[in-house]
Amino acid sequence: MRKLSLRLPLGSPASRLLAVVAMIDSIGTGLFLAGAAIFYIRFTGLTGSEVGIGLSIAGGVGFATTVPVGILADRVGARGTLVSMQLWRCLAVIGLLFVSDPLSFAAAASMLAIGDCAAPSLTQAVVGEVVGDDGRVQTLAMLRSTRNLGFSLGAILAAPLVASGSPTAFRMVMLGDGASFLVAALILSRVPITRAVARARRTPFLTTLMSFRDWRYGLVAALDSVLTLHATILTFGIPLWLIRATKAPVGLVPVLLLINTAMAVVLQVPLSRRAVTARGAVSALRLAGVMLAGCAVAMALAGRVGLAGAVSGLVLGTVLMSLGEIWQSAGAWEVSYRYAAPGHQAQSLAVFSLGIAAQEVYGPVLITAVVIGAGTAGWLSLAALFGVVTLVIGPASNGLERASRRAGPGRATEPGHRAETSPATT
Repeated sequence: MRKLSLRLPLGSPASRLLAVVAMIDSIGTGLFLAGAAIFYIRFTGLTGSEVGIGLSIAGGVGFATTVPVGILADRVGARGTLVSMQLWRCLAVIGLLFVSDPLSFAAAASMLAIGDCAAPSLTQAVVGEVVGDDGRVQTLAMLRSTRNLGFSLGAILAAPLVASGSPTAFRMVMLGDGASFLVAALILSRVPITRAVARARRTPFLTTLMSFRDWRYGLVAALDSVLTLHATILTFGIPLWLIRATKAPVGLVPVLLLINTAMAVVLQVPLSRRAVTARGAVSALRLAGVMLAGCAVAMALAGRVGLAGAVSGLVLGTVLMSLGEIWQSAGAWEVSYRYAAPGHQAQSLAVFSLGIAAQEVYGPVLITAVVIGAGTAGWLSLAALFGVVTLVIGPASNGLERASRRAGPGRATEPGHRAETSPATT
């Protein structure tokens, strides 16, 4: 069994630079999330429905461009592509400052969505090139903890600016986010790539785009997509259920969000240690399914009891959901990278991340309209769904492992793609 070295991901200069990038990026995102929605409505002249339509269009554009950006990263390098995406996001945020009609808003929001949707899989690819197999999951866990802390710091920094209500203050919030992307890009460009990476022989772009045939990998990505519902449960499910169906006070919502953030910051690294092997990653995904099923049951019970029981149920559900989030992230990091096609890691990771992007489309409707709309039965049905995923994801991942062993080291290199090794660069 491979032993985990904490010293590499937590102590190497490259990992420290990645942590700085994650902190700066997430502080800017925290600023943005705290003020963007208000800025759109108050200072662009757009209605709420126009903003919603524009964001939906942007989400579709981001979904459609994730894999093509991944293919580009396989050709020119993940680090360089991620640097470009950070600069692209900077320009997109600045563009949002000048929107005045639905069309220009949709265009600027779509630009931002392209970078936002591509960044997670590109970051994962960069980490794989920087720290190697032994330190990959722990480094990603460290970055996730750092990002959660950065989100909180960004929101705190935004609070007095948002409270002032002035147009200048909101423009400072948006410019702060743009500046964070610029600084993150500059630092990221200095992260040394010390590991030789496989490059695929170039073929026509559309041929490469249509070449993905690994249905087992896609199946695991789809199952993982269901587990990523924890994000929508946190942002929509728990607050709406608390307000509509429980006797708990509304003031409990920020407390529950704080519990989630604190658990992510403190527990992401230690609880990710089990996910550095194929078996450990599958175990983490199963644990995530069990925790999320327990969360759904706790939510159902919280709507059937009095004040004290409702508060206890919501707190318990949030704790279980947070554990599910932590284990799902760790398991998905290892599975998605371990079985990525040699020479096409960024493309494969982009395909896997489509499950997350898809969840952002179907998740809000499923949780708000179906689960909460059906009440207790809706939450129990969701618990059953998580239970099914928990049972199926093990055999699905094992099938992916068996296929990988049969095919050997180049198992996922598609016909017409000859894997080549390029020298490491700095």
